[in-house]
Amino acid sequence: MTPAEAAAAVRPRIEGDREQQILDAALEVLAEVGYDRLTMDAVAQRAKASKATLYRRWNSKATLVVESLARTKTIPVVPDTGDLRSDLLAAFCGHGGLTDHDTTSTFGAVVTAVSTDPEFAREFREQVVGPKSRVSRIVFERALARGELRPDIDLEILAPALAGIVLHRVFVLGEQPDAALIERAVDQIILPAVRPQG
Repeated sequence: MTPAEAAAAVRPRIEGDREQQILDAALEVLAEVGYDRLTMDAVAQRAKASKATLYRRWNSKATLVVESLARTKTIPVVPDTGDLRSDLLAAFCGHGGLTDHDTTSTFGAVVTAVSTDPEFAREFREQVVGPKSRVSRIVFERALARGELRPDIDLEILAPALAGIVLHRVFVLGEQPDAALIERAVDQIILPAVRPQG
């Protein structure tokens, strides 16, 4: 073993921690200025890293921000209580759901970028929105299989409907979502619309 190899062998591995520090810095800058005004320079300065270091790992601010957002999300668990209402409340309330302030704040910070930055929109939909959308889809598919939904229901329209209702109330009407809002939307809009008739 050469001296250089010996030194490398005893040097602590900090790549993972350093990477997480940069991702955390990106989230901090995102929360402060939003996606449109976030720059790689600002993230590098916050993380006390060079811009070259960032570009060696992420080729654009879109990939950096999306990875930062995706890393903060736990793998979504698909509730399976045997009841559509209970499954929806479990999926959309609590940590990582629509009542989670961090989740809605993050969405607010990037909402304009989804419509103006195609690269960001593609990555965001795939890595951040996609996993949550799959949970909703599975919840409704299971309810359909149990006979809780009308057989003619359009799952493409239905699966994102609850999130759409709540996010509209947050970003257009200025409400802060809570479990009571989710329950109202489920009980007054979603369930009446999907239940079998008569």
